[in-house]
Amino acid sequence: MSASVAETAGEFVRELPEWFARAKLGVFIHWGAYSVPAWAESVVENGTVSDEAYFPHNPYAEWYWNTMSIEGSPAAEWHRKEHGGAPYDDFLDAWRAEEFDPEEWAALFARAGADYVIPTAKHHDGITLWNAPGTGGRNTVARGPQRDLVGDLAGAVRHAGMRFGVYYSGGIDWHVLPPRPILTHPELYASRPMDAAYHRYATAHVRDLIRRFRPDVLWNDIDWPDAGKTPGPDGVDGLFRHYYEQVPDGVVNDRWGVRHADFLTSEYESLRDRETAGKPWEHTRGLGLSFGHNRAEDPASMLSAGGLARHWVDVVARGGRLLINVGPTASGRIPDEQREALEGFGAWRAALGDAPAEVIAWADPADAFGPGGGPWLRFWNTAEAVIVFVGDPGAHDIRLPNGATLSVVIDTVAECPVILSVPKEATR
Repeated sequence: MSASVAETAGEFVRELPEWFARAKLGVFIHWGAYSVPAWAESVVENGTVSDEAYFPHNPYAEWYWNTMSIEGSPAAEWHRKEHGGAPYDDFLDAWRAEEFDPEEWAALFARAGADYVIPTAKHHDGITLWNAPGTGGRNTVARGPQRDLVGDLAGAVRHAGMRFGVYYSGGIDWHVLPPRPILTHPELYASRPMDAAYHRYATAHVRDLIRRFRPDVLWNDIDWPDAGKTPGPDGVDGLFRHYYEQVPDGVVNDRWGVRHADFLTSEYESLRDRETAGKPWEHTRGLGLSFGHNRAEDPASMLSAGGLARHWVDVVARGGRLLINVGPTASGRIPDEQREALEGFGAWRAALGDAPAEVIAWADPADAFGPGGGPWLRFWNTAEAVIVFVGDPGAHDIRLPNGATLSVVIDTVAECPVILSVPKEATR
Protein backbone atom coordinates (compact mmCIF):
# COMPACT_ATOMS: atom_id res chain seq x y z
CA MET A 1 0.00 0.00 0.00
CA SER A 2 1.45 3.35 -0.96
CA ALA A 3 1.10 6.30 1.39
CA SER A 4 1.16 10.03 0.92
CA VAL A 5 2.27 11.64 4.16
CA ALA A 6 1.39 15.21 5.08
CA GLU A 7 4.03 17.69 6.16
CA THR A 8 2.54 18.65 9.34
CA ALA A 9 -2.37 16.51 13.77
CA GLY A 10 -5.27 14.85 12.15
CA GLU A 11 -4.73 14.65 8.38
CA PHE A 12 -5.74 11.25 7.03
CA VAL A 13 -4.41 10.45 3.61
CA ARG A 14 -4.23 6.63 3.68
CA GLU A 15 -6.87 3.96 3.58
CA LEU A 16 -6.95 2.29 7.00
CA PRO A 17 -5.39 -1.20 6.70
CA GLU A 18 -8.06 -3.89 6.86
CA TRP A 19 -6.54 -5.62 9.86
CA PHE A 20 -6.68 -2.43 11.96
CA ALA A 21 -10.16 -1.52 10.77
CA ARG A 22 -11.34 -4.92 12.04
CA ALA A 23 -9.27 -4.87 15.24
CA LYS A 24 -11.31 -3.86 18.29
CA LEU A 25 -9.06 -4.78 21.23
CA GLY A 26 -5.41 -4.16 21.93
CA VAL A 27 -3.29 -4.74 25.02
CA PHE A 28 -0.91 -2.00 26.16
CA ILE A 29 2.03 -2.94 28.43
CA HIS A 30 3.71 -0.33 30.64
CA TRP A 31 6.78 -1.99 32.14
CA GLY A 32 9.96 -0.26 33.17
CA ALA A 33 12.31 0.75 35.97
CA TYR A 34 9.33 2.58 37.49
CA SER A 35 7.87 -0.88 38.15
CA VAL A 36 10.41 -1.25 40.99
CA PRO A 37 9.05 1.53 43.24
CA ALA A 38 5.62 0.86 41.71
CA TRP A 39 3.98 3.67 43.61
CA ALA A 40 1.57 6.51 42.90
CA GLU A 41 -1.45 7.95 44.63
CA SER A 42 -4.67 6.37 43.43
CA VAL A 43 -7.00 9.31 43.99
CA VAL A 44 -7.60 11.10 40.67
CA GLU A 45 -8.34 10.11 37.08
CA ASN A 46 -6.64 11.70 34.12
CA GLY A 47 -8.81 14.38 32.58
CA THR A 48 -11.05 14.99 35.61
CA VAL A 49 -9.15 17.61 37.66
CA SER A 50 -7.03 20.72 37.19
CA ASP A 51 -3.27 20.57 36.64
CA GLU A 52 -2.71 21.93 40.15
CA ALA A 53 -4.56 18.94 41.60
CA TYR A 54 -3.29 16.41 39.07
CA PHE A 55 0.49 16.59 38.75
CA PRO A 56 1.48 16.52 42.48
CA HIS A 57 -0.96 13.61 42.91
CA ASN A 58 -0.34 11.94 39.55
CA PRO A 59 -1.96 8.47 39.54
CA TYR A 60 0.43 7.21 36.84
CA ALA A 61 3.17 5.12 38.49
CA GLU A 62 5.25 5.40 35.30
CA TRP A 63 5.54 9.14 36.08
CA TYR A 64 7.31 8.35 39.37
CA TRP A 65 10.52 10.20 38.44
CA ASN A 66 8.62 13.43 37.87
CA THR A 67 6.20 13.08 40.78
CA MET A 68 8.94 12.21 43.28
CA SER A 69 10.70 15.42 42.15
CA ILE A 70 7.79 17.65 43.22
CA GLU A 71 8.71 18.94 46.66
CA GLY A 72 6.02 18.20 49.22
CA SER A 73 4.21 15.69 47.03
CA PRO A 74 3.19 12.35 48.57
CA ALA A 75 5.51 10.64 46.07
CA ALA A 76 8.46 12.75 47.25
CA GLU A 77 7.73 11.79 50.84
CA TRP A 78 7.35 8.12 49.87
CA HIS A 79 10.65 8.21 47.96
CA ARG A 80 12.53 9.69 50.91
CA LYS A 81 10.99 7.22 53.34
CA GLU A 82 11.19 4.04 51.28
CA HIS A 83 14.21 4.67 49.05
CA GLY A 84 16.29 7.23 50.96
CA GLY A 85 16.14 9.70 48.09
CA ALA A 86 18.12 7.36 45.81
CA PRO A 87 18.69 8.42 42.19
CA TYR A 88 16.11 7.11 39.76
CA ASP A 89 18.57 4.97 37.80
CA ASP A 90 19.07 2.76 40.85
CA PHE A 91 15.70 1.29 39.90
CA LEU A 92 17.04 0.17 36.51
CA ASP A 93 19.70 -1.95 38.19
CA ALA A 94 17.18 -3.30 40.71
CA TRP A 95 14.78 -4.36 37.94
CA ARG A 96 15.41 -8.06 37.33
CA ALA A 97 12.35 -9.38 35.41
CA GLU A 98 13.14 -12.81 36.81
CA GLU A 99 9.57 -14.11 36.39
CA PHE A 100 9.05 -12.76 32.87
CA ASP A 101 7.52 -15.38 30.57
CA PRO A 102 6.62 -13.73 27.24
CA GLU A 103 4.85 -16.82 25.91
CA GLU A 104 2.63 -16.98 28.99
CA TRP A 105 1.80 -13.27 28.67
CA ALA A 106 0.95 -13.70 25.00
CA ALA A 107 -1.29 -16.70 25.73
CA LEU A 108 -3.19 -14.65 28.32
CA PHE A 109 -3.69 -11.75 25.89
CA ALA A 110 -4.85 -14.15 23.18
CA ARG A 111 -7.40 -15.71 25.55
CA ALA A 112 -8.70 -12.21 26.26
CA GLY A 113 -9.31 -11.79 22.52
CA ALA A 114 -6.63 -9.19 21.81
CA ASP A 115 -5.94 -8.32 18.20
CA TYR A 116 -2.66 -6.50 18.88
CA VAL A 117 -0.17 -5.90 21.71
CA ILE A 118 1.91 -2.77 22.29
CA PRO A 119 4.69 -2.66 24.93
CA THR A 120 6.56 0.49 25.92
CA ALA A 121 9.88 0.35 24.07
CA LYS A 122 10.98 3.64 25.69
CA HIS A 123 8.97 5.63 28.19
CA HIS A 124 9.63 9.13 29.55
CA ASP A 125 12.56 7.92 31.70
CA GLY A 126 14.54 7.31 28.50
CA ILE A 127 15.38 3.68 29.31
CA THR A 128 15.01 1.47 26.25
CA LEU A 129 13.74 -2.09 26.51
CA TRP A 130 16.00 -3.22 23.69
CA ASN A 131 19.63 -2.49 22.82
CA ALA A 132 18.85 0.82 21.18
CA PRO A 133 21.62 2.72 19.38
CA GLY A 134 23.22 5.60 21.24
CA THR A 135 21.96 4.64 24.68
CA GLY A 136 25.42 3.94 26.04
CA GLY A 137 24.27 0.85 27.89
CA ARG A 138 21.29 2.54 29.53
CA ASN A 139 18.96 -0.18 28.33
CA THR A 140 17.58 -3.52 29.51
CA VAL A 141 20.10 -5.59 27.56
CA ALA A 142 23.12 -4.08 29.30
CA ARG A 143 21.57 -3.46 32.72
CA GLY A 144 18.71 -4.63 34.92
CA PRO A 145 16.88 -7.52 33.21
CA GLN A 146 19.76 -8.02 30.73
CA ARG A 147 17.26 -9.06 28.08
CA ASP A 148 15.87 -7.71 24.85
CA LEU A 149 12.37 -7.39 26.25
CA VAL A 150 10.91 -5.92 23.06
CA GLY A 151 12.28 -8.74 20.95
CA ASP A 152 11.11 -11.41 23.38
CA LEU A 153 7.59 -9.99 23.33
CA ALA A 154 7.52 -9.49 19.56
CA GLY A 155 8.26 -13.15 18.94
CA ALA A 156 5.79 -14.46 21.52
CA VAL A 157 2.94 -12.16 20.47
CA ARG A 158 3.23 -12.98 16.79
CA HIS A 159 3.61 -16.69 17.48
CA ALA A 160 0.28 -16.47 19.37
CA GLY A 161 -1.39 -14.98 16.27
CA MET A 162 -1.62 -11.32 17.25
CA ARG A 163 -0.22 -8.16 15.70
CA PHE A 164 2.69 -6.42 17.45
CA GLY A 165 3.28 -2.70 17.91
CA VAL A 166 5.63 -0.48 19.90
CA TYR A 167 5.16 2.59 22.09
CA TYR A 168 7.89 5.23 21.99
CA SER A 169 8.06 8.47 23.97
CA GLY A 170 9.36 10.88 21.36
CA GLY A 171 8.26 13.96 23.26
CA ILE A 172 9.76 13.48 26.72
CA ASP A 173 13.07 12.03 27.87
CA TRP A 174 13.93 12.83 31.47
CA HIS A 175 17.42 11.40 31.06
CA VAL A 176 18.10 14.18 28.56
CA LEU A 177 16.06 16.88 30.32
CA PRO A 178 15.51 15.84 33.96
CA PRO A 179 12.16 16.81 35.52
CA ARG A 180 12.07 20.49 36.57
CA PRO A 181 9.56 19.15 37.77
CA ILE A 182 6.56 19.32 35.44
CA LEU A 183 3.51 20.81 37.19
CA THR A 184 1.26 21.79 34.28
CA HIS A 185 0.52 20.64 30.75
CA PRO A 186 2.12 23.76 29.24
CA GLU A 187 5.27 22.97 31.23
CA LEU A 188 5.11 19.39 29.95
CA TYR A 189 5.26 20.51 26.33
CA ALA A 190 7.80 23.25 27.08
CA SER A 191 10.14 20.74 28.77
CA ARG A 192 10.49 18.60 25.65
CA PRO A 193 13.86 18.17 23.95
CA MET A 194 13.18 20.02 20.69
CA ASP A 195 16.62 20.23 19.10
CA ALA A 196 18.01 18.55 16.02
CA ALA A 197 20.38 16.34 18.01
CA TYR A 198 17.55 14.74 19.96
CA HIS A 199 15.50 14.37 16.77
CA ARG A 200 18.36 12.41 15.23
CA TYR A 201 18.70 10.31 18.42
CA ALA A 202 14.97 9.49 18.56
CA THR A 203 14.77 8.87 14.80
CA ALA A 204 17.62 6.40 15.04
CA HIS A 205 15.67 4.57 17.74
CA VAL A 206 12.46 4.38 15.74
CA ARG A 207 14.27 3.30 12.59
CA ASP A 208 16.00 0.59 14.63
CA LEU A 209 12.64 -0.58 15.97
CA ILE A 210 11.33 -0.74 12.40
CA ARG A 211 14.39 -2.65 11.17
CA ARG A 212 14.42 -5.18 14.00
CA PHE A 213 10.74 -5.72 14.74
CA ARG A 214 8.65 -4.35 11.83
CA PRO A 215 5.96 -3.13 14.25
CA ASP A 216 2.38 -3.10 13.00
CA VAL A 217 1.70 0.03 15.10
CA LEU A 218 4.00 2.97 15.80
CA TRP A 219 2.46 4.54 18.92
CA ASN A 220 4.33 7.74 19.72
CA ASP A 221 3.57 9.80 22.83
CA ILE A 222 3.47 13.50 23.79
CA ASP A 223 5.04 15.00 20.63
CA TRP A 224 8.17 14.95 18.51
CA PRO A 225 11.20 17.28 18.57
CA ASP A 226 10.30 20.45 16.69
CA ALA A 227 13.54 20.32 14.73
CA GLY A 228 12.27 17.14 13.07
CA LYS A 229 8.95 18.53 11.88
CA THR A 230 10.30 20.09 8.71
CA PRO A 231 9.43 18.42 5.37
CA GLY A 232 11.89 16.12 3.73
CA PRO A 233 13.58 12.76 4.10
CA ASP A 234 15.38 13.66 7.33
CA GLY A 235 12.26 14.77 9.23
CA VAL A 236 9.29 12.95 10.68
CA ASP A 237 7.74 13.04 7.21
CA GLY A 238 10.61 10.95 5.93
CA LEU A 239 10.37 8.67 8.95
CA PHE A 240 6.73 7.93 8.12
CA ARG A 241 7.57 7.24 4.49
CA HIS A 242 10.32 4.86 5.53
CA TYR A 243 7.97 3.08 7.93
CA TYR A 244 5.25 2.57 5.32
CA GLU A 245 7.81 1.28 2.83
CA GLN A 246 8.98 -1.31 5.36
CA VAL A 247 5.56 -2.10 6.86
CA PRO A 248 2.93 -1.29 4.19
CA ASP A 249 -0.03 -2.20 6.45
CA GLY A 250 1.38 -0.47 9.52
CA VAL A 251 -0.35 2.44 11.26
CA VAL A 252 0.79 5.49 13.23
CA ASN A 253 -1.14 7.36 15.91
CA ASP A 254 -1.81 11.08 16.36
CA ARG A 255 0.71 12.08 19.03
CA TRP A 256 3.61 13.23 16.87
CA GLY A 257 2.69 16.93 16.88
CA VAL A 258 2.17 16.89 13.10
CA ARG A 259 -0.91 16.69 10.91
CA HIS A 260 -0.55 13.13 9.68
CA ALA A 261 -2.09 10.20 11.59
CA ASP A 262 -3.84 6.95 10.76
CA PHE A 263 -5.98 7.08 13.90
CA LEU A 264 -6.83 9.40 16.80
CA THR A 265 -6.39 8.55 20.49
CA SER A 266 -8.16 9.38 23.75
CA GLU A 267 -7.01 8.51 27.29
CA TYR A 268 -9.27 8.08 30.30
CA GLU A 269 -11.32 11.32 30.29
CA SER A 270 -8.68 13.24 28.36
CA LEU A 271 -8.94 13.98 24.62
CA ARG A 272 -12.46 12.53 24.45
CA ASP A 273 -13.37 14.97 21.66
CA ARG A 274 -11.24 12.81 19.37
CA GLU A 275 -13.81 10.02 19.73
CA THR A 276 -16.39 12.11 17.86
CA ALA A 277 -14.17 13.56 15.16
CA GLY A 278 -15.48 11.19 12.48
CA LYS A 279 -12.07 9.55 12.05
CA PRO A 280 -10.69 6.15 13.15
CA TRP A 281 -10.02 6.26 16.88
CA GLU A 282 -8.71 4.26 19.81
CA HIS A 283 -9.42 4.76 23.51
CA THR A 284 -6.73 3.76 25.99
CA ARG A 285 -6.69 3.34 29.76
CA GLY A 286 -5.30 1.04 32.42
CA LEU A 287 -7.27 -1.60 34.23
CA GLY A 288 -6.82 0.76 37.19
CA LEU A 289 -6.00 4.48 37.30
CA SER A 290 -2.33 3.89 36.44
CA PHE A 291 -0.60 2.39 33.45
CA GLY A 292 2.56 1.26 35.28
CA HIS A 293 2.17 -1.20 38.16
CA ASN A 294 1.01 0.65 41.28
CA ARG A 295 1.21 -1.19 44.58
CA ALA A 296 -0.98 1.55 46.14
CA GLU A 297 -3.81 1.09 43.64
CA ASP A 298 -7.21 1.23 45.27
CA PRO A 299 -9.05 -2.02 44.42
CA ALA A 300 -12.24 0.02 44.00
CA SER A 301 -10.64 1.82 41.06
CA MET A 302 -9.80 -1.40 39.20
CA LEU A 303 -11.91 -2.66 36.31
CA SER A 304 -13.29 -6.14 36.96
CA ALA A 305 -14.11 -8.49 34.09
CA GLY A 306 -17.59 -6.96 33.99
CA GLY A 307 -16.30 -3.41 34.10
CA LEU A 308 -13.88 -4.17 31.27
CA ALA A 309 -16.68 -5.81 29.26
CA ARG A 310 -18.96 -2.77 29.59
CA HIS A 311 -16.17 -0.35 28.78
CA TRP A 312 -15.13 -2.27 25.67
CA VAL A 313 -18.69 -2.80 24.45
CA ASP A 314 -19.34 0.94 24.73
CA VAL A 315 -16.17 1.91 22.86
CA VAL A 316 -16.89 -0.53 20.01
CA ALA A 317 -20.56 0.54 19.84
CA ARG A 318 -19.41 4.09 19.18
CA GLY A 319 -17.03 3.08 16.41
CA GLY A 320 -13.73 2.79 18.27
CA ARG A 321 -11.29 0.22 19.54
CA LEU A 322 -9.97 -0.22 23.08
CA LEU A 323 -6.30 -0.39 24.03
CA ILE A 324 -6.44 -1.74 27.59
CA ASN A 325 -3.27 -1.62 29.66
CA VAL A 326 -1.59 -4.09 31.98
CA GLY A 327 1.16 -3.04 34.38
CA PRO A 328 3.42 -6.00 35.25
CA THR A 329 5.45 -6.13 38.45
CA ALA A 330 9.21 -5.59 38.29
CA SER A 331 9.66 -9.36 38.44
CA GLY A 332 7.53 -9.81 35.33
CA ARG A 333 4.30 -11.05 36.85
CA ILE A 334 0.96 -9.66 35.74
CA PRO A 335 -0.89 -8.84 38.98
CA ASP A 336 -3.65 -11.25 39.98
CA GLU A 337 -6.48 -8.70 39.79
CA GLN A 338 -5.46 -7.69 36.24
CA ARG A 339 -5.07 -11.31 35.18
CA GLU A 340 -8.49 -12.20 36.62
CA ALA A 341 -10.13 -9.31 34.78
CA LEU A 342 -8.60 -10.39 31.45
CA GLU A 343 -9.43 -14.07 31.99
CA GLY A 344 -13.05 -13.37 32.96
CA PHE A 345 -13.49 -10.91 30.13
CA GLY A 346 -12.01 -13.35 27.62
CA ALA A 347 -14.31 -16.17 28.71
CA TRP A 348 -17.35 -13.89 28.28
CA ARG A 349 -16.15 -12.36 25.04
CA ALA A 350 -15.61 -15.74 23.37
CA ALA A 351 -19.37 -16.03 22.76
CA LEU A 352 -19.16 -13.11 20.33
CA GLY A 353 -16.81 -14.87 17.95
CA ASP A 354 -15.85 -12.61 15.04
CA ALA A 355 -18.74 -10.18 15.58
CA PRO A 356 -16.56 -7.34 16.95
CA ALA A 357 -14.66 -7.10 13.68
CA GLU A 358 -17.92 -6.64 11.77
CA VAL A 359 -19.42 -3.82 13.84
CA ILE A 360 -20.64 -0.78 11.94
CA ALA A 361 -21.06 2.26 14.17
CA TRP A 362 -24.55 3.82 14.21
CA ALA A 363 -24.87 7.03 12.29
CA ASP A 364 -25.90 8.78 15.52
CA PRO A 365 -23.70 7.58 18.39
CA ALA A 366 -26.35 8.70 20.89
CA ASP A 367 -28.57 5.84 19.68
CA ALA A 368 -26.14 3.38 21.26
CA PHE A 369 -27.32 4.35 24.73
CA GLY A 370 -30.86 3.07 24.41
CA PRO A 371 -34.08 4.61 25.78
CA GLY A 372 -33.72 6.99 28.70
CA GLY A 373 -34.50 5.55 32.08
CA GLY A 374 -34.17 1.94 30.97
CA PRO A 375 -31.51 -0.68 31.69
CA TRP A 376 -27.84 -0.39 30.79
CA LEU A 377 -27.90 -0.99 27.03
CA ARG A 378 -25.49 -0.90 24.14
CA PHE A 379 -26.07 -1.92 20.53
CA TRP A 380 -23.73 -3.31 17.91
CA ASN A 381 -24.81 -3.06 14.31
CA THR A 382 -23.42 -5.76 12.00
CA ALA A 383 -24.37 -6.80 8.49
CA GLU A 384 -26.32 -9.84 9.73
CA ALA A 385 -27.64 -8.87 13.16
CA VAL A 386 -28.16 -6.27 15.81
CA ILE A 387 -26.32 -7.38 18.94
CA VAL A 388 -27.88 -6.07 22.13
CA PHE A 389 -26.00 -5.94 25.43
CA VAL A 390 -28.17 -5.70 28.55
CA GLY A 391 -26.65 -4.97 31.92
CA ASP A 392 -29.67 -5.07 34.23
CA PRO A 393 -32.27 -7.76 35.02
CA GLY A 394 -36.01 -7.29 34.50
CA ALA A 395 -38.67 -7.14 31.81
CA HIS A 396 -37.51 -4.73 29.12
CA ASP A 397 -39.05 -3.33 25.97
CA ILE A 398 -35.87 -2.39 24.18
CA ARG A 399 -36.13 0.15 21.41
CA LEU A 400 -33.56 -0.74 18.77
CA PRO A 401 -31.86 2.12 16.93
CA ASN A 402 -33.90 1.44 13.76
CA GLY A 403 -37.18 1.91 15.68
CA ALA A 404 -38.09 -1.77 16.16
CA THR A 405 -38.90 -3.00 19.68
CA LEU A 406 -37.42 -6.08 21.31
CA SER A 407 -39.27 -7.42 24.39
CA VAL A 408 -37.12 -9.52 26.72
CA VAL A 409 -37.23 -10.81 30.27
CA ILE A 410 -33.87 -11.26 31.96
CA ASP A 411 -34.04 -13.01 35.30
CA THR A 412 -30.50 -12.35 36.43
CA VAL A 413 -27.45 -10.65 35.02
CA ALA A 414 -23.98 -11.94 35.77
CA GLU A 415 -21.07 -9.56 36.16
CA CYS A 416 -20.76 -9.17 32.39
CA PRO A 417 -23.70 -7.99 30.26
CA VAL A 418 -26.17 -10.42 28.70
CA ILE A 419 -25.65 -10.78 24.94
CA LEU A 420 -28.69 -10.93 22.65
CA SER A 421 -28.25 -11.36 18.91
CA VAL A 422 -31.24 -10.25 16.84
CA PRO A 423 -31.17 -11.19 13.12
CA LYS A 424 -31.59 -8.18 10.88
CA GLU A 425 -34.76 -9.55 9.28
CA ALA A 426 -36.39 -9.67 12.73
CA THR A 427 -35.80 -5.95 13.22
CA ARG A 428 -37.45 -4.72 10.03
